[in-house]
Amino acid sequence: MDTAITASSSSPAARAGDAATGPLPPEAGALPPSIGAFHYTRFAPRLPALEEGIEPGRHPVVIAGGGPVGLSLALGLANHGVHSVILEADDTVCVGSRACCISRRSLEIVERLGALPAFLAKGLPWTVGRSIYKTDEVFRFEMPHDAHQKLPPMINLEQYYIEQYLLDEIVRRNEAAPGSIDIRWGTELAGFTQDAAGLTLQARNALGDYALHAGWLAGCDGGQSFVRKSLGLELEGTAYEGRYVIIDIELHSTHPTERRAWFDPPWNPGSTVLMHRQPDDIWRIDYQLRAGQSTEEALQPAAVQAFVQRHLEAIGEGHLPWHTVWTSVYRAGAMTLENYRHGRVLFAGNAAHAMPIFGVRGLNSGFDDADNLAWKLALVARGVADASLLDSYSQERIAAFHINAESAMRSTEFMSPPSRGFDLLREAALSLSGAHRGIANLINPRQTQAVRYEGSPLSSESDALAAGPVPGEAMPEQWLAPDLHLSDRLGPAFTVLVLNMDRMDAALAAEIAEARTGPLQVVRHELPPGTAPEAVFAALGAQQGAVYLLRPDGHVAARWRRVPVGAFRLALARAAALAERESA
Repeated sequence: MDTAITASSSSPAARAGDAATGPLPPEAGALPPSIGAFHYTRFAPRLPALEEGIEPGRHPVVIAGGGPVGLSLALGLANHGVHSVILEADDTVCVGSRACCISRRSLEIVERLGALPAFLAKGLPWTVGRSIYKTDEVFRFEMPHDAHQKLPPMINLEQYYIEQYLLDEIVRRNEAAPGSIDIRWGTELAGFTQDAAGLTLQARNALGDYALHAGWLAGCDGGQSFVRKSLGLELEGTAYEGRYVIIDIELHSTHPTERRAWFDPPWNPGSTVLMHRQPDDIWRIDYQLRAGQSTEEALQPAAVQAFVQRHLEAIGEGHLPWHTVWTSVYRAGAMTLENYRHGRVLFAGNAAHAMPIFGVRGLNSGFDDADNLAWKLALVARGVADASLLDSYSQERIAAFHINAESAMRSTEFMSPPSRGFDLLREAALSLSGAHRGIANLINPRQTQAVRYEGSPLSSESDALAAGPVPGEAMPEQWLAPDLHLSDRLGPAFTVLVLNMDRMDAALAAEIAEARTGPLQVVRHELPPGTAPEAVFAALGAQQGAVYLLRPDGHVAARWRRVPVGAFRLALARAAALAERESA
């Protein structure tokens, strides 16, 4: 039985982590108090039916870790009819806000998972970021947004809400199709072995130990990944010395939702301070520890109290009542596994990589991992696609890591200079930025955005169009009519998008019809002339017509002005790794 528990009034604090792990969860104990409108629930462990300590049968997929990435992967698998088991060592959703900025691209993914309404209802949208040097504003950025766009460029939402809303969607899925996603709370993965046929896993909880069998194991168990350590794997890359204290406070302020950054403020000289508004009057404050400052001392309640009060007084809000609800320490790093697939074991989220907080690429990269992996793993688990499809997951997401890491590292080197040379460069840029806009652009945090999978093995040779996404790019949102957008017509399936054509070529129509009767889920969607604004056809290079083949994650697999006979069938087979099966 699930029980809501209220804990003592003391605020929880994470243990210090490192560049590969980020903040570690608090030690086991009582649940934290309710935060705003959020109330924690404890979920009881349970044992499945066993035969001599072994669970009969074999699960298609077992997911280690029930954080946002693991929950998203399970929902993505369910979109394609594949059941999964989640082993989650904790018995609640996460403690502390942790990740809090969700990008437009991640919201598109959340929509495919069915949880978007809750995210938008609670999350706080924002577009503006401001940077202040000492006491003067020196840079302002505004993320692109207009009234025709369906989703905001960014929302702020605490991770406990993120996990809860994904969990709520899982409950709805299981009500509609019992057993789709089996979450086993308070249950940790204790060991596993794999061979060509599958895996045998050891699980344990307070009620006992047992073994279970799986076709595939997804390691979504975070920075301290047991799965990763069991295989003797380590994250490799760049770890920075800069440390940031993260403090969440409850503060009844009317300041708008925006990203604020203070460089070398008089109340914390030689440091950087960031501040974000979150739902329920929770404010996230990140501040950089200077060299020689003790992490342990910085997390002491008296030190937290003194810093926050000093900061609030400096920004004109020191008269407002506040209290601390969460503290932790973070050290930036851009690190990754060399490969995200090891036999029948796959990695996603912080188990696969670590990202600096700047540019909000941490959880947003994790959502992209789950979105990329879910449909591929589902096709392989169902026996539809060749297992080589999973190699493309590793190839694409590692390439995406390096793209994200390049921007994140540039931001990190500015926000948290790794040497005296970088420190001098930052000081010069900040002191000159008020008068020189070009120099001020150095302060740009380079917010996360959708990544193109350039050179993907799943992409096919395509036609050059005047505009529109090329193979590997995500299909951008398009406004079609009041309360109607292109994404409303697209779902988690292979989609043939036929644009601005009076009549489809008969050969193409036959190939699509044949594909729709096969093992793949293929959707055909047409926008004939006059059914969408001319600006939409122009943006997609379809003034004289065009055809796009979209993958289930919304990335373009191929595009044509006119489709040669047989080209669609071959492109679809390549995008789903069917060619190997056909030739076997």
